Amino acid sequence: MIDSHAHVSRCPDPPEAVIGAAREAGVEKILTVGLDESSNREQIALCGAFDGLFAAIGRHPNDADGFDHAAAEDLESLAADPKVVAIGETGLDFYRDTADPDNQRRAFIVQADIAARLDLPLVIHSRDRDGREDAVSEIFATLEEFPDLTVVLHCFSAPEWVERANDRDWYCSFAGNVTYPANEALREAAGKVPEDRILVETDSPYLTPQSLRRERNQPAFVVETAEVVAGVRGVSLKDLDAQVTANAARLFGW
Repeated sequence: MIDSHAHVSRCPDPPEAVIGAAREAGVEKILTVGLDESSNREQIALCGAFDGLFAAIGRHPNDADGFDHAAAEDLESLAADPKVVAIGETGLDFYRDTADPDNQRRAFIVQADIAARLDLPLVIHSRDRDGREDAVSEIFATLEEFPDLTVVLHCFSAPEWVERANDRDWYCSFAGNVTYPANEALREAAGKVPEDRILVETDSPYLTPQSLRRERNQPAFVVETAEVVAGVRGVSLKDLDAQVTANAARLFGW
């Protein structure tokens, strides 16, 4: 099993405990994701200390204010580390007001360009205000400028866009919110993603799966999310495990 998106350094338990629990649950590889210059370095350091850990580095849209040429150069320099296998998470977040939308757009475009030039996958964060599709529609439109870019829609949560993601051969990664009773449409979307583009993740320490919601999320809990995704796809957990493991290996080259 894999966890295609986690924030290991933000989990409340020490990394050795978090990673140890993941190993006990059968999670062999984890993508740990940076959010800014400081946390990018934290993830790379963790990858150097623990086997099976790989990093995505970027500037989260909620932290996009202040992203400038120096920040872009820093990101590109850090991407030379062999444990860095993706750029992001980046994208647009119109739900929270922590960063100016135009600054988000600039940071997003620059990171997409870095990913394209370095031939690395781009990990996308998309969040809209309830009932709107402004962020997701703009993300799809913006990435038309990068037709050859490998794209991962992390924490996929826009069920009505799954067919358009499929048309572009983008990866769709499902997190613990797919297990929530109210998210039937999201579960239906998880059944529509092609076999070679489906992924599962925790986004830990956030989005804890339903049966564990009193706890902070961690990579070990990805198994419950995988069980739900396997169920809606009509396959065994073993078969889904093999599929997402193969997909992540192809995507991240680990």
